[in-house]
Amino acid sequence: MLPNTDADRVEVACAACGAINRFPRTRATEGPRCGRCKQPLLAGAAHRPAAARATPPTPIEVTDDSWAAEVERSPVPVLVDFWAPWCGPCRAVAPVLDALARDYGGRVKIAKVNVDENPRLASRYGVQAIPTMLLVRDGRVLDQQRGALPRPHLERWLQRAL
Repeated sequence: MLPNTDADRVEVACAACGAINRFPRTRATEGPRCGRCKQPLLAGAAHRPAAARATPPTPIEVTDDSWAAEVERSPVPVLVDFWAPWCGPCRAVAPVLDALARDYGGRVKIAKVNVDENPRLASRYGVQAIPTMLLVRDGRVLDQQRGALPRPHLERWLQRAL
């Protein structure tokens, strides 16, 4: 029998970048890392030593320059939050997005675009009020929401992309 049959292989999407990683099941306890971004996989596995545990996924900052790589070519759907540090509603929704990043890590990527630092993106997507959130899959905008929405509403919205 070959050592790497489908039953002996683990396939895991990286919570940080969404890349699909494959490795032998027998090496799952060795703290595998993503081949693309080098972040630890299998975050929160209780059987792993503390030094090997990954930090929980968090929203990523996206700029005009990193948009294509992080959003348009993402292997998983992306919830993009257009925000600004001076915006009260943006700050109010930030903990909800942090929680969604942790809970949906590997299935959905949460990205944040600071409109003050990335005006081209805001203009390209017609963002005139913040927070504005886009739901992007396969490089296409599926939907757009404006305002600081509660978690249950955002979760229902995310289900459309999964």
